[in-house]
Amino acid sequence: MAAFGLVACGGDSQKNPALSWRPCQKFECATVKVPLDYAKPGGGTIELELIRAKATQPTRRIGSLVFNFGGPGGSGVDIFTRAAPGYKNLNTRYDLVSFDPRGVGKSAPVTCVDDTQMDRFMAMDGSPDNAAEEKALRRMSLSYEEGCIARSGKLLPHVGTVNAARDLDMIRKALGDKRLHYFGISYGTELGGNYAHQFPKQVGRAVLDGAVDPKVSTKNRGLQQAAAFQRALGNYGAACATPCPLGKDVVASVQKLLTRLDAKPLPTSSDRKLTQSLGTIGVLTALYSKELWPILTQGLTEARQGKGDILLNLADLQTGRDKTGHYNNLAAANTAISCADTTDRYTWADVRETLPRYRKASPTFGPTMAWGLLQCTGWPVKGDNAGKEVSAPGAAPIMVVGNTGDPATPYAWAPRLTKELGRSATLVTLKGEGHGAYDTGDRCIRRTVDAYLLGGKRPTKKTCP
Repeated sequence: MAAFGLVACGGDSQKNPALSWRPCQKFECATVKVPLDYAKPGGGTIELELIRAKATQPTRRIGSLVFNFGGPGGSGVDIFTRAAPGYKNLNTRYDLVSFDPRGVGKSAPVTCVDDTQMDRFMAMDGSPDNAAEEKALRRMSLSYEEGCIARSGKLLPHVGTVNAARDLDMIRKALGDKRLHYFGISYGTELGGNYAHQFPKQVGRAVLDGAVDPKVSTKNRGLQQAAAFQRALGNYGAACATPCPLGKDVVASVQKLLTRLDAKPLPTSSDRKLTQSLGTIGVLTALYSKELWPILTQGLTEARQGKGDILLNLADLQTGRDKTGHYNNLAAANTAISCADTTDRYTWADVRETLPRYRKASPTFGPTMAWGLLQCTGWPVKGDNAGKEVSAPGAAPIMVVGNTGDPATPYAWAPRLTKELGRSATLVTLKGEGHGAYDTGDRCIRRTVDAYLLGGKRPTKKTCP
């Protein structure tokens, strides 16, 4: 990876790349060229894909509002086509802009294996219970890494958050904005925080929703997420309609189902089966949003009746598999970016040692998340921790938003990120359920965020509702 200190932070002397917008579904798309390696700006370039919805009240236009919806590895272009209507109020005075970060989607995508191999990889036992299952996991993991090296080896050292933040500033210049107005969700808060660290004087109005604490170790991050997903499962169970078709103890019912899937996967209407790993992913996916809770109830009820279609569909939603059997590059990009952004590398012995803590934090999700610590074991890029830096003295006011019921980015991370950013940051809290806050539709959160982004009202510490 390019050395962190080789690009001056906050500078604005580079020539602005030109943008040529073209029709793109109901929006406009463009590409911007950026250096593959910022340490060698005269070397090769890659193209980043952008998408835009122009401000609906152009005479009152503030500028561009650039989104990163999370991941790492999520396609900002694809998500934008579905999510843009939810930001209609902000679209009155902003051109809403999103992009595929380097290594993602249409922006020099990292690729590792084909769709058939991905099906096997996602269906295999991700929480091995014996030596034979461990051996199978080792073999599959090695095959996956070899595929990444063969298909994307030259790209892998350059896809980390530090370079993605530099790309953000290139995008800002290409858009013609003096400052970057930014809305980051989940991993997007980590990217936005690192941008503020590198380019504090270029920060405009920035909202970081579903905050990530970038300083927490990979091991502790997974442990805290496991506990948060277990709490969310309990909250879902408590809210299940009375009488709940899953029985009085929903959490126990889910645990029993997933245990049964380990020995006997369920059939589906396709030629695929719902394995324990896919079932776990399906349940976890539905906990991201309260709107998915009724679908989870349907899926669990169907599974009790011997079919796994609904839970399998939920799992596919999380893993990026479409109805034709094609996977997007979410999994490959997630691994590449995550491993570029940390020096943490865990051994099989580390996982066995920490398994009891993960099981205690979450009997349902803990084992799978513990084995997930091996994601970067044997990865060909050493990685560094520069992307975790978010201190931003001198930056304009930044709004950090946390949801107390967030399973994917536990609420405790929001005050930590606020503190790490420094005096420029202010925390806004939602007492709610689901991942992130603005997209829950809570009126108090929306009024607060909109007042800042549209009116420039300086954020003050607040709790909603």
